[in-house]
Amino acid sequence: MLVLGIETSCDETGVALYDGEKGLLAHSLYSQAHVHAEYGGVVPEIASRDHVRKLIPLLDECLQKADCGRGDIDAVAYTVGPGLVGALLVGASAGRALATSLGVPAIGVHHMEGHMLAPLLEENPPEFPFVALLVSGGHSMLIEVAEIGSYKVLGETLDDAAGEAFDKTAKLLGLGYPGGPVLAKAAEKGDADKYRFPRPMTDRPGLEFSFSGLKTHTRNLYNQHRDEANVVEDIAAGFQKAVVETMVIKCRRAMQQTRSRQLVIAGGVGANRMLREELSKAGEKHGWSVSYPRIEFCTDNGAMIALAGYYRLQAGQTEAEIIRAKPRWPMKELGGLRE
Repeated sequence: MLVLGIETSCDETGVALYDGEKGLLAHSLYSQAHVHAEYGGVVPEIASRDHVRKLIPLLDECLQKADCGRGDIDAVAYTVGPGLVGALLVGASAGRALATSLGVPAIGVHHMEGHMLAPLLEENPPEFPFVALLVSGGHSMLIEVAEIGSYKVLGETLDDAAGEAFDKTAKLLGLGYPGGPVLAKAAEKGDADKYRFPRPMTDRPGLEFSFSGLKTHTRNLYNQHRDEANVVEDIAAGFQKAVVETMVIKCRRAMQQTRSRQLVIAGGVGANRMLREELSKAGEKHGWSVSYPRIEFCTDNGAMIALAGYYRLQAGQTEAEIIRAKPRWPMKELGGLRE
């Protein structure tokens, strides 16, 4: 089965072709980050318009890379949610229309399920069961994964997601957008221990996250020390260390609670080098393996949607002949493969 995957939930337009026997054949991606950088964050209407402009050219490019035609497509998978409603509707409209015109089934995919399954695209995929740390611009959560479609949310953020906190802190420090990469780069030149930062929600039991208070603490620190030399780099380093150590502590608790031996990191923040290094060290120390997708599949992409859609389609699930978007779609409401 050759599945076309379409991702348009935020500011990246992703298209991919996944074959059930051959694996990933091709993928194409267009990032709008440079467009939204001027505004300091994603502008939903601009995102939607850019998806309209780029989706079909990317589809044609992807087909060319895979040496396929539209008639070779056996099914279409597209992101239904969560995400920006206008952006989601662009992908859903295109995906549903294409599936109908080709006479093939379609399936709406949960964006975070796509991220969670992205490591399965690698040559050495993680084995089930595992614990997944999903950290992105809109989500921070820990999930126990028994098998594909069988998920239990262990804990999630009570306010800002980790990626959102990176973006807002970078903006506060005048570093630009997207915040994760630019803050991490500034942190390389800073002293992470110069200023004291809290590790939110680690002084009590549980697996929930909270980054809003850390962001406020950072703002207060910056206002107090803004005239000091190297203050931006030092605060960036301290902030990044606090976020990473918080997530490492929560992951260690989740692994102990579930007695799992496999941890998966996914989502845009999963590309953070310090997070990868510290979780790998923790895994070596405590005897569990750590897996993550290649950097290009940490951020939004069509390959993860094609893969997740493939498994849902193989289980007999299809989308009704309607166009829908679910901008808010908690993982707890996602049905299993047999539902």
